[in-house]
Amino acid sequence: MNSARNIYKAIDKAKYNVVVIGVSRSGQWLHLPEDEFMLLTSIESSNIGFPLMLMPGHENPIQYLPEIRNPKSEIRIDVVFPIIHGPFGEDGTLQGLLAILGLPFVGPNALGSSVGMDKDFTKRLLRDAGINVAPWVLLFKHEKPDYQAIVKQLGFPLFVKPANMGSSVGVSRAENEAELKTAVELAFKFDIKVLVEQGIRGREIETAVLGNVEDMQVSGVGEIVMAKGFYDYESKYLSPDAAKVVVPAENVSPKDLENIRRTALKAFRVLGLEGLSRLDVFLTDDGTVYVNEPNTLPGFTNISMYPKLWTEAGLAYSALIDRLLQLALDRHQRDGALQRTRF
Repeated sequence: MNSARNIYKAIDKAKYNVVVIGVSRSGQWLHLPEDEFMLLTSIESSNIGFPLMLMPGHENPIQYLPEIRNPKSEIRIDVVFPIIHGPFGEDGTLQGLLAILGLPFVGPNALGSSVGMDKDFTKRLLRDAGINVAPWVLLFKHEKPDYQAIVKQLGFPLFVKPANMGSSVGVSRAENEAELKTAVELAFKFDIKVLVEQGIRGREIETAVLGNVEDMQVSGVGEIVMAKGFYDYESKYLSPDAAKVVVPAENVSPKDLENIRRTALKAFRVLGLEGLSRLDVFLTDDGTVYVNEPNTLPGFTNISMYPKLWTEAGLAYSALIDRLLQLALDRHQRDGALQRTRF
């Protein structure tokens, strides 16, 4: 909600007529009054908004989303800036639905979003492309884990993650077998697939990629500096003093900077991403770069790394939003010109 409000406030109202659409936890799409939206804490906590009808295959190339209360209403949508995080928001499902509706949208397409969300598939593609990733073991909920074998293979510390969750939800660090078992049980509350990763000792560095396949740009780098612990959900959102976001990252050599940026750009291409993504990596003392994961729909709050990195690179917040919307329109036009049938 904070990211959506920031984008709404920063977008050029002289250029764009902004329509705010909220999606409830049950999946209902609601047209939200702009003035009341700015005060919302959650859609579920309020009765504002008018349910919308979704109409695939509309004969007009400009899609209209009419309100159920007034089917003749015409809410014109030229391009969508989705800012829903986690499952059903950045895992390809929403992107597939927007494609079916014929709506241009910011961020990777359905495939790139899905691959970038699933940490197991992400690692397999990156590894096969020769990009360093932390060694891992994949567990399924219906199988009994062999904890001793995992420890023998990966050692400690270990990080346990649901394969398909965002914002570090369900992620734990384990220093012994008892903590590992507890962490796996927690992760299985969120997914039927869980990754157990070898801990990488290195600096937590992030960089931002912007562009479609024809022209991709990568920013400088920032660093997450922890007072203690690791960068989990609590330190990201509930305890702001637990972590410090440093932009630009300090004491990164030109050689390491180039290696990080080159690796991020390669990962962006390998995963089939377009529009935007933040690439999170580890930089070890010997200069090795390990890709931790991409964030295909990064936050846009006032403390979010992605817009901070581009502001540091000289691209202001409002100009970044405009660039992302134009990239979405350009990709939609490019893909719309392709022949989708044999004749």
